[in-house]
Amino acid sequence: MKLKVIALSVALLAGGAAFAQSIDTVAKVKASGVVTVGVRDSSGALSYTLGDGKYVGYHVEICNRIVANLEKAAGRKLEVKYQSVTSQNRIPLVQNGTVDIECGSTTNNATRAKDVSFLDTTFVEEVRIAVKANSGIASIAQLNGKNVATTTGTTSVQTLRKNERATGVDFKEVYGKDHADSFLLLESGRADAFVMDGSILAGNIASSKNPADIKIVGEVLSVEPIAIMIRKDDTAFKKIGDDTIRAMIKSGELAKTYDKWFLEPIPPKNVRVGLPVSESIKAAWATPNNKPMEAYVTK
Repeated sequence: MKLKVIALSVALLAGGAAFAQSIDTVAKVKASGVVTVGVRDSSGALSYTLGDGKYVGYHVEICNRIVANLEKAAGRKLEVKYQSVTSQNRIPLVQNGTVDIECGSTTNNATRAKDVSFLDTTFVEEVRIAVKANSGIASIAQLNGKNVATTTGTTSVQTLRKNERATGVDFKEVYGKDHADSFLLLESGRADAFVMDGSILAGNIASSKNPADIKIVGEVLSVEPIAIMIRKDDTAFKKIGDDTIRAMIKSGELAKTYDKWFLEPIPPKNVRVGLPVSESIKAAWATPNNKPMEAYVTK
């Protein structure tokens, strides 16, 4: 019995050591020689796929800079693997070590901050409504009795329900498994509107078959800080990430990266998203921080 207890204690200690190791990304990648970057297939100009395992976008480019500095800290060349994640699995995959850094379109909020850490805010999102250009819909009040799409596992689900309660408008929620699927619900007529981050809406419209057929309308439903996500309490890696972002802000590189992805033609169709930098984003860059969404709520 004593031997079993000793064996169990050793196993628990080993497990604890393994967990401690797992939240030290610098040590993890130094040992393995591999860093896994979580990316999105259709998160507008923030993160999207060109096919054949190639991912690009504003957050992907920032993450590539962070990974370059991670290599310096690890003291070795790293193999970079891109792992497609969804709204539903992105946080668990960061927590369990499958993904080392998530470079998509994740809102930093207080609930999520209990499970993961966020780097300094690089984008501030406004949740908006996209509709068919000929629909006649111009605000959330006109969605009564309509089918409204959003993406499973996103904060826009809560935003949608909150606005439904506040306005008394009664609409049916329909869900896409990812942003491309949600956009298709609108594009195909199975939904009358798609409620999501404005950048994601704009990016999907710009890359659609007929961009002029869809437009963004109505009031801003929510303002949310969007940030790159890493494991909780990963102090060394968070410093690398934050230092990289702050250096890009100071040099003007972050502003140029923003313009590249939101104001200039982007692949694969060389169309412009056309989303100028907002005052909220400028404020986040002026005083770098990782304040959660709740800090953006006006009383």
